[in-house]
Amino acid sequence: MSKNLCIEKIFAQVFERYAKDLHDFLYYKYGQREDLNDVVQEAFIKLWNQCKKVPFDKARAFLFKVAKNNMLNRFKHEKVVLKYQQEAPKHKNTETPEFVLETHEFYEKYQQALSKLTDEQRVAFLLNKVEGKKHQEIADILNITRKVVEYRIYSAFKIIKAEIKELK
Repeated sequence: MSKNLCIEKIFAQVFERYAKDLHDFLYYKYGQREDLNDVVQEAFIKLWNQCKKVPFDKARAFLFKVAKNNMLNRFKHEKVVLKYQQEAPKHKNTETPEFVLETHEFYEKYQQALSKLTDEQRVAFLLNKVEGKKHQEIADILNITRKVVEYRIYSAFKIIKAEIKELK
């Protein structure tokens, strides 16, 4: 008759018999690490959770396999963490609070200056400066001549420069 691992007394005997061996195996294989005792405990927890499926004579092999896999998973995780730490953050904010405030204030002045333009000036100016369209493209879009587009952009820029002193 085989021994049932789900009986606490038998499980305790398995723990007493293999816990030190499992710890020593992990120590020899992976070196001194703070988490070796945790890995041993996790292996025994998994054995307890699977006690109905694991035969008594396979308990040692099960424990060593689970512990080895846990260590490999930890190494993989550490590798990912290390790789992430070495990558430069994509959105690192190196701007000073003063710069952010000045940018916000400038943006508000810019919006005010845009509001003082006529609709025709604003459309031509924004198509050129924001969307990067060429004068002829704007003329085609608005169904006007290129000279009219140039005049609208020039007059819009003149008004904006007059409103925003920082542009001078």
